[in-house]
Amino acid sequence: MYSSFKEISTALKAGQVTCQQLVKDYLKNIEDNKHLNVFLEVYADEALKRAEEVDTRIAEGNAGKLAGMVVGIKDVIAHQGHGLQASSKILDGFVSQFSATVIERLLDEDAIIIGRQSCDEFAMGSSNENSAFGPVLNNVDNSRVPGGSSGASAVAVSADLCLVSLGSDTGGSVRQPAAFTGVVGLKPTYSRISRWGLIAYASSFDTIGVLAKNVEDAAITLEVIAGADEHDATVSDKPVPQYSASVKSSEDRKYRIGYIRETVESEHLNEDIKANTFEKIASLKAAGHDVEPVDFPLLDYLLPTYYILTTAEASTNLSRFDGVRYGTRSENTEDIESMYKLTRSEGFGEEVKRRIMLGTFVLSASYYDAYFTKAQKVRRLIKEASEKLLSNHDFLLMPTTASTAFEIGKYNENNILEMYLGDLYTVHANLAGLPAISIPNGEDSQGLPIGLQVMANRFEEEKMLTFADYLATL
Repeated sequence: MYSSFKEISTALKAGQVTCQQLVKDYLKNIEDNKHLNVFLEVYADEALKRAEEVDTRIAEGNAGKLAGMVVGIKDVIAHQGHGLQASSKILDGFVSQFSATVIERLLDEDAIIIGRQSCDEFAMGSSNENSAFGPVLNNVDNSRVPGGSSGASAVAVSADLCLVSLGSDTGGSVRQPAAFTGVVGLKPTYSRISRWGLIAYASSFDTIGVLAKNVEDAAITLEVIAGADEHDATVSDKPVPQYSASVKSSEDRKYRIGYIRETVESEHLNEDIKANTFEKIASLKAAGHDVEPVDFPLLDYLLPTYYILTTAEASTNLSRFDGVRYGTRSENTEDIESMYKLTRSEGFGEEVKRRIMLGTFVLSASYYDAYFTKAQKVRRLIKEASEKLLSNHDFLLMPTTASTAFEIGKYNENNILEMYLGDLYTVHANLAGLPAISIPNGEDSQGLPIGLQVMANRFEEEKMLTFADYLATL
């Protein structure tokens, strides 16, 4: 299989391959790797027909920018006429009535969508074990989780089931699985990409992100899907740079980089991850960059703030799934009250119910000021402290995760808080609304992938992508 979109484009132009052949190869890989449980639905016939149409446009010389790019989409992104259920029983049988803006933009540039991928139910989880359709397996080691909630989307790229996947990142759901599977995971600035057609988990955190084999593929995908959208009042109208053109720029610039001391000196950090992170820091210093440790004293407040606010927003957002208008409706109802209660009790999984209940609690009259209001204030402090660091540094550097991929079944209701702690290094970017990217950074002693995370200031994706691509080669 091809390892980059540039290779595919070159081969297509030279007549060495066709889009139909590419799709057939990916479909074979999907069939051969069904045990990984990645795809909930494969659009085989549709993808082949689409490939034939794109081949015709290539031959006529009027193909779009993404002609030949085969894409998978996480099961929280709407695609008209296709199933959409956030990997939840509560949306069994639901078919989307419209397409998300990101889907329309991919199709306008002749990308080929091959199917929808499993995820943690309603994008709530860090392991892809919470899907109503069973756990997704990590292709690197089938006894391990792929991370979450976009774990299937990451595995799809890592295992050559598609070239690029679109996921969603609320607290690290693109970057953490990217680190666990050895691929690139990009979360842009909040509001850089329209959320129209994305099933909401926590609206002030949710960001559509990109999983790819390399930074350049992530850059050209972002270039296509980013930008203003009349359907989304929260999306930025800032012009979208030519990210893909800048990634391979030959500019020999020296950067000032801060690595967050508390993340690399933590006693909970895997020793191999620590060693690989410091090795990369040493390489940056040797190349003439100014690299120094920086302190972020609010680190201990990241997770409490994140979980208070996201569960509160989830409690509100998920109230629309009630069995009245669409999706599952309990068959054991006697009146409207029992219909609401039983439908939601039977339709939602345990993790989703846990977060809804927690969010309802922090929004209740007795605790609103004690929890929700205070968390909003702390979020502002986190944002300001992060921007202050980035006013003196081009980037902040840290491990993507504190551990490599853990065993399936390691965490359950008795130790769920330990799994939540695994989000510590990724929730930072979501709380502050900043862009961040995870790139592969070697392997641990067991051969499991390690991720390195770069964070930049708001709307500095262009600079961040250029640096991340450079960093990947050091």
